[in-house]
Amino acid sequence: MEHLEIQEYLLDFQKRALPELAERELEVNKSNKIKSIIGPRRAGKTSFLFKKIGELMASGVEKERILYLNFEDPRLVDVRFKEIRDIIKIHWQLYPASTSKKCIIFFDEPQMIDNWEIAVRSLHDEGFEIYLTGSSSRLLSREISTSLRGRTLSYLLLPFSFKEFLEMEHPGFDTNRLSSMEKSLLKGLLDQYLEFGGFPEIILEENPETRLRILNEYFNLVVYRDVVERYKIKNTQLIKWLVKSLTVSYSKEFSVHKQYLTLKSKGIKASKNTLYSYLSMLEDSVFVFLVPRFDYSIRKRDLSIHKVYLCDVGFARLTEISRDYGKKMENVVFLELERRKRALTDIFYWKNPQQEVVDFVVQTGGRVEQLIQVCRDVDDANVKKREVRALVKASDQLECGDLLVITGDYDSVEEHKGKSIRFIPLWMWLTIE
Repeated sequence: MEHLEIQEYLLDFQKRALPELAERELEVNKSNKIKSIIGPRRAGKTSFLFKKIGELMASGVEKERILYLNFEDPRLVDVRFKEIRDIIKIHWQLYPASTSKKCIIFFDEPQMIDNWEIAVRSLHDEGFEIYLTGSSSRLLSREISTSLRGRTLSYLLLPFSFKEFLEMEHPGFDTNRLSSMEKSLLKGLLDQYLEFGGFPEIILEENPETRLRILNEYFNLVVYRDVVERYKIKNTQLIKWLVKSLTVSYSKEFSVHKQYLTLKSKGIKASKNTLYSYLSMLEDSVFVFLVPRFDYSIRKRDLSIHKVYLCDVGFARLTEISRDYGKKMENVVFLELERRKRALTDIFYWKNPQQEVVDFVVQTGGRVEQLIQVCRDVDDANVKKREVRALVKASDQLECGDLLVITGDYDSVEEHKGKSIRFIPLWMWLTIE
């Protein structure tokens, strides 16, 4: 570790103005625990750390009490875990006033250092307030929990929600008071969001072709860095095939057994255990989410066929043959439910022996709180009848009276078989509810 380089790095951070950043909806609660920000690559985790630093300074915390350590910076790449404490000592020498109160330390990409968790645990036990985040290719949420041994609370940061996207595109847009022209503009922006998703870099890029190129680059990074390189997988064709199969199957049930039979019919050798293992890797990298079928038996839930959702709906653009806005709406609704999750909240889907389906079952603390259908076109009487029938049956079985249908543009409250069902347009649910 070069003392002068470390001193230069610390001085640079203290004298550099923080970047102007978009507001994010994720709230990190005050806690004595280490705050770990996890999520898919390029979702804005580092920017979120800077935003948090800005919030602390706005609340009266002196910048001299804050250390931001980015271990991908060339001046920190050779630091060993035992030397992190030496960095703090150098900071104290530069800013003696910071010794009067505990410093707040932000670790960015700590996985670049072998045994980083030993240093972080030690500093936390001494009372330092700590935030950390890292690339999903080398620092997974389950590894954070294991490495920090109960000392951390993990927060999921996804790509921009539609409300965050809207604030970037049209700051101050009041969705509670819309003229007919503004409503048309809003729906056009929602179409854009459904097509390209919410990655920050994608939103800032105006050229549609460049957007697709960036999405494709992210897609390949998930395969090669987050999975192939990390787990040293030799059968790269199999993992690429699985990723594309998942992307094509978004918002639908995904059966590993069926995928296994498909591979077998093509003469491709792959065990089901290998497919399950690869699927778990992709879930850990936060590329996909797997949603189980609802059952009061935890064992049956785990053994059920899961539905698959992408971490960002923009990835669907890379493999789709035709635009299926219904599936995209469902994926966006799932991601929003993930953002709105409270403690002890779980998300499932419901399906009965007659193959009738309710898209989302929201359960908190063992109690089913809400049932949600996503249906773009309720003007089709047969489609509406099918969606409502499943919702009513699930309501009876799960004893839940909060019934919601998220639509393309239909807004109403209706009675069906003695049950009140709320119909709400997607744009309204995403921005007002």
